[in-house]
Amino acid sequence: MSAISSHNPRRWRSLLLLAPVVIFLLAFFVVPLFQVLLLSVSDPGWSLEHYYYLFSDGFFIGVLSSTFLTALGVTLVCLALGYPLAYTVVRLGGGFAKSALVLVGLSLWVSFLVRTYAWMVILGNRGPIVALLDRLGLGNGELLFTRFSSTLGMVHALLPLMVMTLYSVMRKIDPAYIRAARGLGASSWAAFRHVFLPLSAPAIVNGCTLVFITCLGFYVMPVLLGGPGEQMLAGLIGQQIEELLNFGEAAAMSVVLLVASLSVYAVYNHAFGIDKLWGEPR
Repeated sequence: MSAISSHNPRRWRSLLLLAPVVIFLLAFFVVPLFQVLLLSVSDPGWSLEHYYYLFSDGFFIGVLSSTFLTALGVTLVCLALGYPLAYTVVRLGGGFAKSALVLVGLSLWVSFLVRTYAWMVILGNRGPIVALLDRLGLGNGELLFTRFSSTLGMVHALLPLMVMTLYSVMRKIDPAYIRAARGLGASSWAAFRHVFLPLSAPAIVNGCTLVFITCLGFYVMPVLLGGPGEQMLAGLIGQQIEELLNFGEAAAMSVVLLVASLSVYAVYNHAFGIDKLWGEPR
């Protein structure tokens, strides 16, 4: 009896601490998602018409495929740029590491909208890059409102997320493993390839998962930096709502995007476990 009474206050305190978060998520996340799901099958009447139409529409399938391919491309570029940077920061440490992390953090904290308009100025017809290309005799077209500009903007926006995720795991890898490999006769490259790279594999998977899922829902940069033919799914949803007032179809597209994102999470959880997303290196 005393054991039960001693545990109950702890349980009630835990529930009280969780209550504000649970209420907030229910009110501003779960309920709106449920409303979107209802809207997708109830506007204008109760049916699955919007889903049938979407998956028989070649344009929607093309936008969905383009969204996934763009997200994959952005993820790979972020990994190619972020891994060497995170590795260098971990290896050098000291003042360089602090300065590099501050710069990465500042880039992450600046608003997406501010960064988007900055890229519009830089890549515009009167911007410095076009002027430099013209001076070199290489100017043969516009950089702005292309797949290149939208991809560049998204890489710039998501690269800090990749670097921080990689760094959070890499810094926990004991340097003694590398020294031991070198002491046994391995070259620097062999020690990296056979010791450090496998230990940092969870960081690669985590960073790629977070960047890919985040990129799937990007709206501002693809709309403002990309052209009409470079639409992503979030931009198409916005167009359905703002220009066509087609709320039912926009809701169905939103549900498809949500299911796609949750599917990626489900694959990750099945393969690695969602608790490993910020976990220790194996």
